[in-house]
Amino acid sequence: MATAFVPSTTLRLRPYSTLRCLSFYPKNLTKPYPVFPPLIRRSPISPRRFFSSVISGALHSGERTKSELAEKQKGQMGSKVGEFRKKLKIVDVKGGPDEGLDRVGLMIVVAGWVRTLRAQSSVTFIEVNDGSCLSNMQCVMTSDAEGYDQVKSGLITTGASIWIQGNVVPSQGSKQKVELKVNKIVLVGKSDPSYPIQKKRVSREFLRTKAHLRPRTNTFGAVARVRNALAYATHKFFQENGFIWISSPIITASDCEGAGEQFCVTTLIPSSREAVESPVDAIPKTKDGLIDWSQMIEPELAFADLKDDMACATAYLQYVTVAERDFVQLSYTDAIELLIKAKKKFEFLCKNNLPYLDLCLWHVRCSSFRLRSLIIFQDVKWGCDLQSEHERYLTEEAFGGCPVIVSDYPKEIKAFYMRQNDDGRTVAAMDMLVPRIGELIGGSQREERLEYLEGRLDELKLNRDTYWWYLDLRHYGSVPHAGFGLGFERLVQFATGVENIRDAIPFPRTPGSAEF
Repeated sequence: MATAFVPSTTLRLRPYSTLRCLSFYPKNLTKPYPVFPPLIRRSPISPRRFFSSVISGALHSGERTKSELAEKQKGQMGSKVGEFRKKLKIVDVKGGPDEGLDRVGLMIVVAGWVRTLRAQSSVTFIEVNDGSCLSNMQCVMTSDAEGYDQVKSGLITTGASIWIQGNVVPSQGSKQKVELKVNKIVLVGKSDPSYPIQKKRVSREFLRTKAHLRPRTNTFGAVARVRNALAYATHKFFQENGFIWISSPIITASDCEGAGEQFCVTTLIPSSREAVESPVDAIPKTKDGLIDWSQMIEPELAFADLKDDMACATAYLQYVTVAERDFVQLSYTDAIELLIKAKKKFEFLCKNNLPYLDLCLWHVRCSSFRLRSLIIFQDVKWGCDLQSEHERYLTEEAFGGCPVIVSDYPKEIKAFYMRQNDDGRTVAAMDMLVPRIGELIGGSQREERLEYLEGRLDELKLNRDTYWWYLDLRHYGSVPHAGFGLGFERLVQFATGVENIRDAIPFPRTPGSAEF
C-alpha cells in the first residue's frame, strides 16, 4: 500500500523520488484507495492518472516558486563570498626605499618557506622567503612565542611552509634594516628531511632534475620574476601602441623558417588502438623501407616597411629591458666585410646536418643526449648564413657590446614571403643581435606584391595551391606590412644572464625528457 502526506509548503519532488513514489503505487488498483476518499469520489479519472496529475502539478508549482525558495534558502543557509584582498608579501615590506623602516611597530603576517633555521640558547632565527623577492624575512623568536614547541621539537625545518605573526622591529644585524619579532608561528606543511635544496650550493645541472622545486632558490626565483615582468611588459608595450593580441595556431601545414625540421606531425600512426599499442613501425612505408609520405595530409604592422619594423623592434627591446644604449644598424654586406677582415676562424656546432662534408668535422657526444653532431669551420663569404659565433662577434667585439641590427640579407637564405629589394639579390629582412645571445629578434617586410610573391613560389618550386589563402590576401586590398618574431627564452637569457636556455624555461623539454 502507498501512503501520502500533505506537505505544509509547496510540494517539490525530484525526478528520481517521483519514480520511487510511483513504484510504491499498486499496479492492480480496481477501486479508489481510501487515502484521498473525498477527492477520489469526485474524480471520474482513474486513481493512477490522478496521482500522476498531483505529482505533475506539484513539480510545475515548484518551478514557479523556484526563485522565491532560492532567496529564502539563501537567507537561512547561505553566506556572502568574502572580499578578495591582496595578501601582504615580503617585497611589500622590504621592497620600498626605506627597506621596511616605515613599518616599524606594525603587526604583520608573513607566510612562506623556511630557508634556514638557527636555534641558539635563548633565541631562534628563522629565514623565511615567499618568492616575492630575493630578500628573506628574518624572524626572531623566543620561547614565550605561541607555537615555539613546534620549533623546539624539530617539526619546523628547512623547506617547511609556515605562517608567522609578529611585530616589525629595527634589525640588530647588518644584513637587513628590519626583522620580525615573532608572536605566533604555525606549521602549515612540514618538510621531509630528504628536502634536496639545502643551504649548501648545488649545480644547475642538478637543479634541472628538480624543476618543480628550483623556483625556491635565489637564482631561479629571480629568473621566474624577471620572466613574468618581461611577459607583462611585452603585452603592455604592444597594447599601448595599438596592437591587438590574437591566438595563432600552434600546428600549421606551413614550414615557416625551418620549424618543420624540428618536429613532425603525422596521422600515419593508426588510432584504432591505444597510444601504447600504436608503434611507429605501423607507419606505412614504401618498398625501399622509407616512410610513405603520400598518405599524409599535409607582431605584424600594417602600412609599414622594414624601417618601421626595425624601429618597433628597437623600441620594444628598450621598453622591456629599460635599455637606453644606441643600436647599430648595418647591412648584411657590410657585416660580411667585417667578419672577413676579422681574420678569425669561426667554429660552430651543427647537429644532425651534413652541409659541409669537405670541411674538418668529427662527432661529438652531447652531455644530456646523444646526437650526431659536427664541429664546422666555415669560411665567411657573401651568401652564407650567419651563425651564432658570427653574430656574437659583431655585437660583442666589433661594436663593443652594442645591440646590432643586420638588414638586407641574400634572398637565397631567407623565406619566400620576404619582400625583394630593388637589387634583385636581397630581401628586406633584419635580425637583431645582442651580446651573449646572438640573434634575439628576426623580422622582415612581407611581400605585398602578388606577382613577386607568385614568382618567388615558382622559383622555389612551392605549390601555389598550398598558399591559396596567403595569395588571397594580395588579391583583396594588399598593403605594405612588416613584422618580427622574438625568442622569448632568449630574451629571458639576455635579461638575467643565465647561460643555458634550459634555465630560462620553467619546465624545459629535451629529447628523451618530458618530466614534470
